[in-house]
Amino acid sequence: MSQMISAELVDLELDRAADSKAAAARSLAERMVALGRVTDLDGFLADVAAREAQMPTGLDGGIGIPHCRSAHVTEPTLAFGRSAAGIDFGAPDGPADLIFLIAAPAGADDAHLSILSNLARQLMDGDFTAALRAAKTAGEAAALIGGEEAATPETQAPAPAAADRPFRIVAVTSCPTGIAHTYMAAESLERAGRAEGVEVSVETQGSSGFTRLDPDVIAAADGVIFAHDVPVRDKERFAGKATVDVGVKAGVNRPAELIAEVRDKAARGEITEAGAKPSPVEAAGEPGEGYGTKLRKWLMSGVSYMVPFVAAGGLLIALGFALGGYKVSDAPSVMDHFLWTDTSSWGALLFQVGGVAFKFLVPVLAGYIAYGMADRPGLVPGFVGGAIALDIKAGFLGGLAAGLIAGAVVMAIQKVKIPVSLRGIMPVVVIPLISSAVVGFLMFLVIGEPISKLQSALTSWLNGLNGANVIVLGVILGLMMCFDLGGPLNKVAYTFAIGGLADGTAGSFKVMAAVMAAGMIPPLSMALATTVRGRLFTRTERENGKAAWVLGASFVTEGAIPFAAADPLRVIPSAMAGGAVTGALSMAFGCTLRAPHGGIFVVPLIGNALLYLVAIAAGTVVSAALVVLLKGLRKQRPEPEDAAVGSAEKREVAVVA
Repeated sequence: MSQMISAELVDLELDRAADSKAAAARSLAERMVALGRVTDLDGFLADVAAREAQMPTGLDGGIGIPHCRSAHVTEPTLAFGRSAAGIDFGAPDGPADLIFLIAAPAGADDAHLSILSNLARQLMDGDFTAALRAAKTAGEAAALIGGEEAATPETQAPAPAAADRPFRIVAVTSCPTGIAHTYMAAESLERAGRAEGVEVSVETQGSSGFTRLDPDVIAAADGVIFAHDVPVRDKERFAGKATVDVGVKAGVNRPAELIAEVRDKAARGEITEAGAKPSPVEAAGEPGEGYGTKLRKWLMSGVSYMVPFVAAGGLLIALGFALGGYKVSDAPSVMDHFLWTDTSSWGALLFQVGGVAFKFLVPVLAGYIAYGMADRPGLVPGFVGGAIALDIKAGFLGGLAAGLIAGAVVMAIQKVKIPVSLRGIMPVVVIPLISSAVVGFLMFLVIGEPISKLQSALTSWLNGLNGANVIVLGVILGLMMCFDLGGPLNKVAYTFAIGGLADGTAGSFKVMAAVMAAGMIPPLSMALATTVRGRLFTRTERENGKAAWVLGASFVTEGAIPFAAADPLRVIPSAMAGGAVTGALSMAFGCTLRAPHGGIFVVPLIGNALLYLVAIAAGTVVSAALVVLLKGLRKQRPEPEDAAVGSAEKREVAVVA
């Protein structure tokens, strides 16, 4: 740990340089840049912001622990700041005075991540945090953080045993990055267990890998606690126990309550049946969510796994065209004809590899929709159904239908009560066999042909659009992309676009270009507005505006969320207007895009690239002008700058650092 932090990475008067979590992250990150630990300040801060947008990193006890893995980090690094005034990181008990910024390389090895997870455990030690608050110099604080590891549970005095045997709990903790909250929740649960005289065994499914709990330990347990924000791996191991299923922050903040809850469930005999376990997506849902919300999550589960295939395949095809021209689409197989010194041969190679990647789009979409509904048993029928959709030319719509049908069939089979002796062969033989047969029957003989005709009609409609129809479609897509800034409508438009890439038609490439261009407008326009009329924005918004340039250029629409949260009636309509202009111009100019993401970094692969940039610039200017106009018309209140900052911070729902 001592190699990750030094006195140069410690600021005991952070409140002098920062009064918001965005400013705090920037101030600490600048120290990392000065030591060569971070190569691109804004790029790294964008990664921190993306992690923060998933879940606030404030913890009870006055701790803020922003962290991320980033390609802009050269080696695992930890910076520490202490703020006497406190900085709001979203913790339930108020601002944080101890702020730790953890930076891990994108490919950090297990040893480094294990050390970082050890820090997360130390933060649950009251003596450790008290010593940090009392440290007089930066060197003293760095020595405390980089010193000897805290005593492990095995070296501490055990809690008194119960009269017969203690209540036994097994737990699983996990968070999106698997660096901090995963291990803090584990430590918190273990400490609460010792205080209550309860045996708690935790499986931490973190970035440094995980070791499965011994099956005998699970079998002997009286209850289970899942504290997670990502799907629990091999969840079926814990079936048949009293179970509490919560987010990872609940494991950090209220472990005693969770232990009491699982003990109460065990006393009442409430157990989770093996065939009734929630799917990964259902487990991540909020209480009271309807099936409409769950359906959206199931669909996005499939889309999220499909996107890498679209990105790789689309970029390879685009690079193939760039090297060999459009004739590469008619080139013979490179296995039969390839010249090492001929750029056309290399172009054909890239084109053909990209084409193979594209063939996986529909099966992967269907397979992982089914996985989102029914876990691993849904993969086989989902992939089979997706392959059939591809075979009968049902395309993207067929993949959606196949995935939903496969998931529903598997879920129905899982609800059937079967003898214990047959349970072992269910997931590997019975469920794949029956579900694949049912999905195949429905896709080939019942719904396949109607969906194929609908897909063909949709493709023909896109290819036949011209004139005013093209512009109207661009306006609609632009409005959808900018209405909720990464919300459901935004995702519907984006899913429609990347689904069309599987067809490989000119119309679908135009749609993808319009969607990405419009999605860049909200953060870019807010960045421009804060630059030209900074006095209309709070200090925090001006700080967020700097990062919004990078986020917008990278096609991260969520970069405008802090502005919309603070002033939705002015920001959202302005963003929608600019998005509509950009979408319409992109379609009218005939711009095309084969890649599903990348922002300005894939401009060389865009058809009519110069006009594409004109469309983006026009939408940015329109949106920025409108938001400046609307903010300028409002009645100005004579409040001091600091008060304005505080007010804006309270309204923020996401951080852009």
